[in-house]
Amino acid sequence: MTTTEARPTERKPPQLVDMSWDPITRIIGNLGIYTKIDFANREVVECHSTSSLFRGYSVFMKGKDPRDAGFITSRICGICGDNHTTCSDYAQQMAYGVKPPPLADYIVNLGEAAEYIFDHTIFQDNLVFVDFCEAMVKSTNPGVLARAESTSAPRGDIHGYRTIADIMRAFNPFEGEVYKEALKVSRITREMFCLMEGRHVHPSTLYPGGVGTMPQPTTFTDYLSRLMRVIDFVKKAVAMNDDVFDFFYEALPGYEEVGRRRVLLGCWGAFQDPMTVDYRYETMNTWGKQMYVTPGVIVDGELVTNNLIDINLGLRIMLGSSYYEDWVNEQPFVTHDPLGNPVDMRHPWNQTTVPVPQKRDFDGKYSWVMSPRWLDPRTGDHLALDTGGGPLARLWSTALSGLVDTPYVKATGHSVRISLPKGETLPETTFEWHIPRWSNTIERDRARPYFIAYAAAMALQFIEEAMGLVRAGETKVFENYEVPDEAIGCGFHEAVRGVLSHHLVIKDKKIANYHPYPPTPWNASPRDMYGTPGPYEDAVQGQPVFEENGPDDFKGIDIMRTVRSFDPCLPCGVHMYVGKGKTLTTLHSPTYGANHG
Repeated sequence: MTTTEARPTERKPPQLVDMSWDPITRIIGNLGIYTKIDFANREVVECHSTSSLFRGYSVFMKGKDPRDAGFITSRICGICGDNHTTCSDYAQQMAYGVKPPPLADYIVNLGEAAEYIFDHTIFQDNLVFVDFCEAMVKSTNPGVLARAESTSAPRGDIHGYRTIADIMRAFNPFEGEVYKEALKVSRITREMFCLMEGRHVHPSTLYPGGVGTMPQPTTFTDYLSRLMRVIDFVKKAVAMNDDVFDFFYEALPGYEEVGRRRVLLGCWGAFQDPMTVDYRYETMNTWGKQMYVTPGVIVDGELVTNNLIDINLGLRIMLGSSYYEDWVNEQPFVTHDPLGNPVDMRHPWNQTTVPVPQKRDFDGKYSWVMSPRWLDPRTGDHLALDTGGGPLARLWSTALSGLVDTPYVKATGHSVRISLPKGETLPETTFEWHIPRWSNTIERDRARPYFIAYAAAMALQFIEEAMGLVRAGETKVFENYEVPDEAIGCGFHEAVRGVLSHHLVIKDKKIANYHPYPPTPWNASPRDMYGTPGPYEDAVQGQPVFEENGPDDFKGIDIMRTVRSFDPCLPCGVHMYVGKGKTLTTLHSPTYGANHG
């Protein structure tokens, strides 16, 4: 079959082969993908996603001083620890009844914007795009590469490459121009981050009540000068990604089915509006809608809600195929939210984590990841929402809500327009991300460079507003508070790869219950108690295989592209709790080069 022929529709007798990738490479290595592939009909017929390590934070957070929660939960992840610190501070601020001064919120926003630009760039250009580079395509789809050599790049006037194959060559690991330039950009953007949050990746200057960053004018101008150095790189990245992804659809008819699943997206919102947010639960719907990335649950392309109170109350933690005892017969920690709404026993506020190690059984229990779900009030269905790798859900939710309207970013109801100023070589540029036809592998990856542009654009606004406060003498960055005897709080934020929530219960001034839910438990979840597969499983299962290799030299490139499109990250599972005082320590040795695990 040539690369451009339509796929045959008649079914052949199946040729089933069991294939697994464990660990998945280019991430922290706790994720395994186990499949059955029908090579006669070129499709994946079954998929199970496993994680071999237990997340123990909810166990050892109990009894701690709640003010330490941000510093402890930062260590959940060696990649996006600042997202955890930020989210923990949001939850604590709700519990303590404290609102940081506006300048502190701007500083947090600027730190998070730098983190999105840094992390998405290194992941997309140095980890994801290896799957689309010349060296990889040559070994999996030589017919596609031959076509790429003779296909001119439509946006060459922006990025400077003549053919699609030239772009692919630029992403070859350790050798390609873009691959190497992305590593330089990651250094600059990490410096931007450290100007605001002290150090990467575990911030030293973020606290409940504010920040410890000294807000001198040079703090912001140093950040801005670095941002302007990378602005043209961001513009080129959007153009290069669009060229390559459009080419794949054209060269491989039917490729839209790779990694495609029903549109079930969740976004918890990011970038607080310092002039609106007060972190109170009672007003969370109001200030949640003022975030500069709008929260939302999207089902079949429809925005079901962008009310953070509804989103919170709909959270359910299911078990099913996870290695845990159920807790539904325990006493609840929280029966009603501060508005009087009943809180379910499967809500994170009420969860008790009791690990039960056992042998992996794909017909029974097979993963340490639980199964977060969202209860759709319209249907009663427990939805396996995914994050689209982060950017897809963020852009989709913001676009549909149509609430964001700033000088640099505008949501239209069907798209998001992003304007970046003139850089060193490229003129002022406006990009428009349109809601795609599919939630699939390519659209998850395509959204990432658009969101890098989004974060850069919003950073420009935050810099201007922060500098305005400094010039007006409003330099306060911290507000005092008291830790109450009893309180509850919840924080909603977007980690780099998607939804992040922290739920906190305080009794006797100590943590009585604490549950962080990062994006990977949503995406990597196994089948739940209703048999519903998690998003990785669902996206891979049933997808066609376009790789030209047979079973003997099969690389699984289409499967790897799908899993990596979600930006998988399993370090939220690197602590094992075995009781009786015995501690197991897991060490990760980084591979040579750009692997940021």
